Amino acid sequence: MDEPLHDSIRRLAEALRPGDFDTTLHAITTAAVEVLPDVDYASITVKHADETIDTVAPTDDLVLDLDAKQYELREGPCYDAAVKTAHVISPEIATDERFPAYGPYVVSKGIHAQAGLRLFDAPASQGALNIYSHRAGAFEDFATLADLFSHQAAVAINYAREIDDLNDALNTRTTIGQAVGIIMERYELNDERAFAFLTRLSQHRNVKLRLIAAEIVEDVERRRN
Repeated sequence: MDEPLHDSIRRLAEALRPGDFDTTLHAITTAAVEVLPDVDYASITVKHADETIDTVAPTDDLVLDLDAKQYELREGPCYDAAVKTAHVISPEIATDERFPAYGPYVVSKGIHAQAGLRLFDAPASQGALNIYSHRAGAFEDFATLADLFSHQAAVAINYAREIDDLNDALNTRTTIGQAVGIIMERYELNDERAFAFLTRLSQHRNVKLRLIAAEIVEDVERRRN
């Protein structure tokens, strides 16, 4: 393994530390600018199940404009990577025939090379990392490092999702426990009968148990305030 690639692996491992989902997305775009060669700006495009598309974790306001133009035109590396294919690399976007409308626009903003790297595919969303460079010809020999970065980022994203899911589960359990305690005190029931009461209320209203519990807790807190 050559030294630059080895150094990139080490720096990626240091940059993409486990965190919650939003923190991880920001860490990925920050790491892209700091670690990947010739990257001046980065963002992440997320395509949702309802076909809407958003930009998250931009490193500069300029990419908000560039990403939005791609969504408007339905054309460009970040749009294609999020919607169609795994990786889309354009070292000379001014002459890239795939992007006849978007190419001139992005060049007018001072960007001459761009790539979109697919990061994740989930039932509710698809995501791609967008990287931009002022230097024409950037990303020409990018395939190996692109795969490496995408893999490292995907691992971090999956870990972040697990953390968020765990936190949601813990928060739900805490809220249900609080609601059970409120019902026990209010109706002088033991914990088993209080939980059964909460379950029946959920079934009767056809509302999820955690939402019923949250309503009860919020009502008590509102009365106290």
